[in-house]
Amino acid sequence: MTDPHNNTFQSIFYSCVEGILLVSKGKIELANPACEWLFGYSTNELVGMRIEELMPTELRARHEVDRSKYDKKPEPRQMGVGRDLVALKKDGNTFPVEISLNVARVNDEDVTIAYIIDISKRKEAENELKRSEEQLLKYATELEQRVHDRTKKLNSAIEDLQRSNQELEEQIKERIKAENEARIALEREKELNELKTRFVSMASHEFRTPLSAVLSSASLIGKYITDENKDKKLKHINRIKSSVGELTSILNDFLSLDRLDGGKLQVYPQLIIICDFLHELADEMRQLMKADQKLDLNCARPDSNFTTDPQILKQVLANLLSNAIKYSPEGSTVTLDVVVNVDCLLIEVADQGIGIPKADQKHLFDKFFRAHNASHIQGTGLGLNIVQKYLELIHGEITFESTEGLGSTFQLKINAIEHE
Repeated sequence: MTDPHNNTFQSIFYSCVEGILLVSKGKIELANPACEWLFGYSTNELVGMRIEELMPTELRARHEVDRSKYDKKPEPRQMGVGRDLVALKKDGNTFPVEISLNVARVNDEDVTIAYIIDISKRKEAENELKRSEEQLLKYATELEQRVHDRTKKLNSAIEDLQRSNQELEEQIKERIKAENEARIALEREKELNELKTRFVSMASHEFRTPLSAVLSSASLIGKYITDENKDKKLKHINRIKSSVGELTSILNDFLSLDRLDGGKLQVYPQLIIICDFLHELADEMRQLMKADQKLDLNCARPDSNFTTDPQILKQVLANLLSNAIKYSPEGSTVTLDVVVNVDCLLIEVADQGIGIPKADQKHLFDKFFRAHNASHIQGTGLGLNIVQKYLELIHGEITFESTEGLGSTFQLKINAIEHE
């Protein structure tokens, strides 16, 4: 009775689409039809051939060595992992293959079963895919290069644009600078013209008034030659002295302004007993006071010392006190309050005078400026401008509060100067 298993195996062997070889010691013992068709041989023509005859000549010697090692330790193996395998047809053409090896026991003898697949179509697809990838890579490289070139051109254009913008900005800045300089020069010229106009107006009025008084008084004095006219003569002599004093004060303001603007004034700091210094100044200023006017000096810590330039400080306070006296009515009180600290001197000069109109206060320290309610009182409009510049020399600053009709208060803060 025929063994059904053998019939089954034979059916599989002969109908399998893969090429199957049974090899013993390098010689082909059996080949299925698919393998004969794969290599281009007739039926049973492969039997008895050595396995190396199915591969290119240049690979045979190496294969014999590999086969000998495999025969000593046979085991299932998939050949060609990591490298391409090539088989040789009867007509001399080669084709790529994939081979799997297994070991079997046939008729009490170990044989190797080789399963062989023609992978030509797969290789063609792989090669086509590889060519496509290479083309794609080439295209991507070309595209990347084109992008790089265009980016380079764009960056160059941007740099040119930035340079142009920078040059334009520089030109605009230069133009704005030139316009600002021209505007400042024009404003200065306008200011200078205004100052000249105000100076001419002021000088014309301030010089003419005392000079007229001097001229008329001198003419009248000549008429009073008898002793009974002695009082009248003395009156005109005092009027001449007062007018000369006014002229001297005006000239002193001009001289101080010239020295300050020209940087000709030097600072000579000294250690002074501040209250003694202020009492002497107050005594001098009382000679200028109107009828029933009072000057109150409040000086805490009478023995306190302070380092500053006494001549400049005297000019500052004399100017403020004379203004307070001049712009205050008879019977009013002028107050001078002083606080001496370690590193600074705080002084307030307050009066009960005509005050400064709100609209005029922002111009108070301008040259030749006079408040609208002071036009009837003699003055050059230089005093407070000079005071401010004097204070800058001795590290001081000035602020004020004023209400029209009620009076003004000027606050000074003067920092001590290191004595060399």
